[in-house]
Amino acid sequence: MADISLSEAEKRYIVDGVKLGIRVDGRERLDYRQLEIETGLVSTANGSARVRLGCTDVLITVKMEMEPPPPQQPNDGQIHFFVNCSANAAPEFEGRGGEDLATSLSAMLDRLYSSPLSLDTSRLCVVPGKHVKVLYVDVEILECGGNLFDTVSLGVKAALWATRMPRIYITGEDGGELEFMVSDNPQEVDRVDVSNAPILITHLRITENLTVIDPTPEEECCGPVQVVVGVTPKGLITTTQQLGAGTFAPQTLSASLKMEVCGKEGREVMLMCYGEKAEKRRNKVLSFMDRKRKKWCLCTGVRIGREFDCFLSVLRTKWVTSLC
Repeated sequence: MADISLSEAEKRYIVDGVKLGIRVDGRERLDYRQLEIETGLVSTANGSARVRLGCTDVLITVKMEMEPPPPQQPNDGQIHFFVNCSANAAPEFEGRGGEDLATSLSAMLDRLYSSPLSLDTSRLCVVPGKHVKVLYVDVEILECGGNLFDTVSLGVKAALWATRMPRIYITGEDGGELEFMVSDNPQEVDRVDVSNAPILITHLRITENLTVIDPTPEEECCGPVQVVVGVTPKGLITTTQQLGAGTFAPQTLSASLKMEVCGKEGREVMLMCYGEKAEKRRNKVLSFMDRKRKKWCLCTGVRIGREFDCFLSVLRTKWVTSLC
């Protein structure tokens, strides 16, 4: 996404390295950069998360409001996405330069979470036909270092997982209007079930019949076209979108999609949680754990913040990272 000018010699160097199986930064074609996730950063929001993937940095906040439902969905809550590309993230975002990208990201997130299989919005209903919970998800692009779609989708899922909504009780009725009481007990909260929520994985066609995952800005300059795939933890593809001018050969596109739905052999799930029962399972997938700071590092380079302690799984096709 960043506006970077490379010479033909620099582009050839990057492309030839991919053909040999080694990218400029030492990764293989299906490797992700270091991923850092922190949650609970914004105290005024119901949920928040900050994700850093390489040089890409995004901040997501979630706020809950109670509103009347739309007539076509009287028993379902709503989720709305708003994306802002900060002018500090990239020079081309100054003025209205980032509007097209923000619109594209918002539309993709709407499609990603529109399916009831992704997010059960019926659980956001308070009074059927009268009052439902509406989640407003704000995405702020702080720094653009390539692969925005994947980073934003990971951040949205982490922020929704960290969302705590105060429990609402119906206390009575006055003049035909229901009266509500919002619990002030921090332990009485409702959570958002994101166990089936998908994430986005971007494949950049950097040369004929070869794609790379988690492209850098320099690699994006070399690849004419990308395909963004939404995939659930169970490997179900929910949405696809092509970005850029160009085409995918049928065999290249088919191979990219198969990577997302491959079985046990191509998927490494690392589920981390506290407790004695989880200790043995953690030791199998953790390279080391910093107990003093309570920040865990996976062998893939994922560092988890102090509040993201209950679940994080890394779903990869050989090395495809996602939140579960």
